[in-house]
Amino acid sequence: MAAQFGRRVVKGAATTAVAAVAVAALSASQAPGVTDTAKGRQNTNSQPSPDVNADDSATGNSPYYTDLPPLNAPTPSPSESSDIPGSGGDTEAGIPATVLAAYKKAETSLAGSKPGCNLPWQLLAAIGKVESGHARGGRVNADGTTSSPILGPVLNGVGFARITDTDGGAYDGDTTHDRAVGPMQFIPSTWEWSGRDGNGDGKKDPNNIYDAALAAGHYLCRFNWDLSDSGDLRRAILSYNNSTDYLNTVLSWLEYYRKGTHEVPDGTGSLPSNRSDNGIGTGGGTGGANSGTTPPASTPPSSQKPGGGTTSPKPKPPTTTPPATTPPATTPPPTQTPTETVDHLEDAGTGKLTATAGDTFAEKISARTETKAGKAVAKVRVRFTITGDTDTTFTGGESVATVVTNASGVATAPALLAGEKTGGFKVRATVVGRTVSGLDYAATVTARQADALARTTDTALTCVPGGEFADQVEVKATYKGAVADGVAATATLIKAADDATMNDKGPYFKDADDKPLRTLTGLKTGKDGLLKLPKLFADDTAGTYLLRITTTGGATLTVELKVAAAAS
Repeated sequence: MAAQFGRRVVKGAATTAVAAVAVAALSASQAPGVTDTAKGRQNTNSQPSPDVNADDSATGNSPYYTDLPPLNAPTPSPSESSDIPGSGGDTEAGIPATVLAAYKKAETSLAGSKPGCNLPWQLLAAIGKVESGHARGGRVNADGTTSSPILGPVLNGVGFARITDTDGGAYDGDTTHDRAVGPMQFIPSTWEWSGRDGNGDGKKDPNNIYDAALAAGHYLCRFNWDLSDSGDLRRAILSYNNSTDYLNTVLSWLEYYRKGTHEVPDGTGSLPSNRSDNGIGTGGGTGGANSGTTPPASTPPSSQKPGGGTTSPKPKPPTTTPPATTPPATTPPPTQTPTETVDHLEDAGTGKLTATAGDTFAEKISARTETKAGKAVAKVRVRFTITGDTDTTFTGGESVATVVTNASGVATAPALLAGEKTGGFKVRATVVGRTVSGLDYAATVTARQADALARTTDTALTCVPGGEFADQVEVKATYKGAVADGVAATATLIKAADDATMNDKGPYFKDADDKPLRTLTGLKTGKDGLLKLPKLFADDTAGTYLLRITTTGGATLTVELKVAAAAS
């Protein structure tokens, strides 16, 4: 389908006006000077070097489409003709059906898993438009997979960032350098940790729009960013592709889609025509909308005859002295980046990693990058990824953290915050942009525990046969003198102080069906360490009975209960 984006009135002035309005509506200040607090970087250039944080972005700062939204409203009225210059047309304003469904499904998923992010599907649509023209105009099959892979230019440092292969060609088919992949244009090293299964088929495929849209949503929502805040919104977009022009283009489409859009059939969406690199990339993907193109071979110019036809230039006679020849210039090999000199990772003295559920790990993970000769390498990005069945995160709520090595070649991960799931898990350290063996660190989360229990009152607990105890048993749990919250506990009516067997007579609790119950499991202390048991009842047997409460960690308390006839 022919691209529709060239049909504008005074294109330069019009698109500039659209961008200015959109950016003004969404941000109080321009992007230059915006500080990314999560990454510690500042964007001060209109178009930064493609190598700036390239291997730590979603796209590797790959090229993107620069076409801006039409000047007309998102849904033209019937009286507006798509043939009128500047109207943009119905197709250009719409979003292919499956692609639009993927954006909206990702928004719904993030609203449940990260409600504080406030991710709008229109932001995913804006990025999808800029990155791939909505998967090349919606050329996807029924499950959302693109009809052919979408690949960006080879990131070999020629006009783009230089990122050596990180995936063995698994995602991009290139075993020398990386390339951005799929409708949301993830580089392999970023997809490796941010990829998601958005369509429930058990796979994480960057060329599937459901998977890619959900992954993009999670990527934009990391670091506890709130995308309803203009500052966090700018930071998130710049982290996707570190360019002020990219930011302004995405904001323009975001504002446009917020005003409304409509669904068009898959495969009928319009294709953008202008790229940020002016199409200079070579070695493009298999039909990828964001792939590079190879210019056609040129033909020597010829002279035009009057009235048509051509005539070749008249040849010059040979000279007696052969012209001097200049030896071909030799291109020096590129200087190795610090990352390319790394041979292996070494542990940098990490201690035992263990913490109680809900607590912060006292020990931090440290890894050192070294050359083959054992020399430390500074300014290398090391990625730490939490793996295994655990809800432990790094401080900030993320399961992945990327840290740059210091002058000693050491990268120290943020502190780990233990979740509620107990047991072991691992943290894997890898070098970003370099295929070397990773390091695995074993960590353990232990259950919350208490070492002491005490009643909150000293009131005697008495009851008449067949009656109900007036007071409920309440205890407070502590661990090393501090409040022990969230500690698992069990309460049992026992036969004797030296016999913890459950008693089959005397006081009892009631279950949901009002039947006697003499053992309570699954109890847990509150935030203040308090545990209040349900009401106790007595059968017709008088006597003195014992209630024993135990917790994880070994705290035990035995409470005396008396059942006797009321005094006359």
